[in-house]
Amino acid sequence: MDTQALNRRIGLTFRPLAPKETDFEFLFLTVSSGFAASCFAWLSLGLPWPGCLFRRLTGLPCPTCGATRSAIALVHGDLLGAIQQNPLMVVCYGLSFVINLYAAAVLLFRLPRPRLASLPAKVKRMLGMLVAAALGANWIYLLAHR
Repeated sequence: MDTQALNRRIGLTFRPLAPKETDFEFLFLTVSSGFAASCFAWLSLGLPWPGCLFRRLTGLPCPTCGATRSAIALVHGDLLGAIQQNPLMVVCYGLSFVINLYAAAVLLFRLPRPRLASLPAKVKRMLGMLVAAALGANWIYLLAHR
């Protein structure tokens, strides 16, 4: 199947932002950058990180336990340490970084934006199952390495 046929099948188009359309690129870049800046400020002030309520109640790590330690390890250039703390969060941080680069480029150079008109239900289910499987595998990893 060629690229154009696939684009027609899932409704992928590249176009400028329509009037009154939600600017997802701006929104993602603003929220993720604001969150990162607030975390940096929190650390710079030496404030304590809130503990994991799930871990406190059960003694077991939650699916996102180690996310903060993973981010700190990444900031210090320790990729292996970050992966050991929480592998899924390293993937999420990497994807967020790539999406932020994309969003900045789109906003800076006023590029056409990719938009999906409709994603088939089968694809949505598969994506949902992939996310659930990744969360489950990550949690098993965290439980095994606590």
